[in-house]
Amino acid sequence: MKNNVIARPGKLSAFLVCLCLSLATVTVPAKLDISDQHLQKYEQKYGADAAKRMKYWRELIETSQSLSEEEKLLVVNNYFNQTILFINDIDHWGKEDYWATPFECLGTGAGDCEDFSVAKYFTLRELGVPDEKLRLTYVKAVQYNQAHMVCTYFTSPTAVPLVLDNLIGTIEPATNRKDLLPVYSFNGTGLWLAKERGSGKQVSGGAERIAMWQELKNRMVADTIN
Repeated sequence: MKNNVIARPGKLSAFLVCLCLSLATVTVPAKLDISDQHLQKYEQKYGADAAKRMKYWRELIETSQSLSEEEKLLVVNNYFNQTILFINDIDHWGKEDYWATPFECLGTGAGDCEDFSVAKYFTLRELGVPDEKLRLTYVKAVQYNQAHMVCTYFTSPTAVPLVLDNLIGTIEPATNRKDLLPVYSFNGTGLWLAKERGSGKQVSGGAERIAMWQELKNRMVADTIN
């Protein structure tokens, strides 16, 4: 896999500051638009290599619909870990913190831990994995004393989640990832404080409290109609 690293020191506090009320609640499109028209748009914007990545992404989604959920996790995790190059937001976007859409991530061929996780989450949703089984989970990477994001999958609300991570190639139960300390998690409908390697305590107000999540969804909605 790529030589992937994680966020800069001190970024964890900035992540938690993002738990602020957003002014708008936006619904993510039910289907990602990976039409030929959109592929042409991204080829013009990012180049031929970007179009190839997105065409393979579309083929992966089309050919993986009949797989089991566990097989879908493996296919999606491998694709993004092997396709996307890790780069920090400041070097990539000129911003301290930026959550890229899957289109931006694949278009540029690079992203940080949030971008890997977001791309995996939306691809799995596109493959029919229910939202209640998926989370975007902020953790502290103990070895580095840094913030990090992973995509997690729950077979049931009380199950130990499986962790899809850009730091390692394998998908492991959270109980095997002693190097990650969960902080909070969210999906399209909820927000949880994660004090253990399980579901955690749900917070009122839901994921709408995370401003960066709302901004990301705004760009995804705009992208599907432009």
